[in-house]
Amino acid sequence: MEILNATVRSKGQVVIPAELRKKHGIRPGTKVAFMEDPFGGLMLKPINEEYIDRIAGCLKGGNMLETWLEEHRAEGEKEKY
Repeated sequence: MEILNATVRSKGQVVIPAELRKKHGIRPGTKVAFMEDPFGGLMLKPINEEYIDRIAGCLKGGNMLETWLEEHRAEGEKEKY
């Protein structure tokens, strides 16, 4: 695994290296999730169809999935205005 570096700018912004953006389908407007791993590091996951399919399996059987989808749709509606 190759290590790629970036610098955090004054407003907390980080540029994701082009190679990783292409590999993971991250385009302008793609939402991303930040999660802490058990070792104190950070993980970034693009919120795309594949990500939603993966978490959908974890949330099946309850109404958590529908709640999450409704919140996600509401966020998208807010950004249109």
